[in-house]
Amino acid sequence: MLLILLTAFQFVLAILLLVIILLQHGKGADAGAGFGAGASGTVFGARGAANFLSRTTAIAAVLFFANCIALTYVTQAGGGAGAGAGLVLRAKPHQVIRVPKSSKPLPAPVKASRPLPAPGTKG
Repeated sequence: MLLILLTAFQFVLAILLLVIILLQHGKGADAGAGFGAGASGTVFGARGAANFLSRTTAIAAVLFFANCIALTYVTQAGGGAGAGAGLVLRAKPHQVIRVPKSSKPLPAPVKASRPLPAPGTKG
């Protein structure tokens, strides 16, 4: 149950980080403010968008990495499907499949009596 909750929280954090990062404008966008585009950045107040979005990004990133560590701990420490072993350690070794030889040989490949025409030509 804990693994499912942590995985769902990880998904929500990933989407949140994506949205927050895409909302931010780059450093080059400040150059456009001198040409009349400065009013578009006043949604969060003057200079408030950069502070609010950068702090929110930092908090979401810390939560994302902490959740990554928690997911790793839960899956490695026995809270997941296997006790004390990760997915790699629980993997089964490669199984060799033996194909029995048939008593009769396979038919010989058929060769074309004339060469095939090149693509796009009639013939």
